Amino acid sequence: MAEICSICGLPRDICVCGEISKEQQRIRVRLETRKYRRAVTIIDGIDDKDTDLGRLAQKLKSFCACGGTAKNGQIILQGDHRPKVYSYLLQKGYPQQNIELQ
Repeated sequence: MAEICSICGLPRDICVCGEISKEQQRIRVRLETRKYRRAVTIIDGIDDKDTDLGRLAQKLKSFCACGGTAKNGQIILQGDHRPKVYSYLLQKGYPQQNIELQ
């Protein structure tokens, strides 16, 4: 017998909870200038209850070939990587209208 999702009640192989949660998030990708004019890309608005921010930060760091961290509900990447982050989030299934570039 297939496992049943406790949230939506559908079998795990056709569960839509992950897609619904992605559609409800308002993700903001912005650029900040820190001390000594260093640029950092900040991604916030991703619900940390549904996704592991540490794992997503690790994937983004390796995709953008930069350093960074995940803390306080934000992912901080060293450098200006807004277009790369935007395309990566689209590949991961986040809707285009919910991602805001600043």
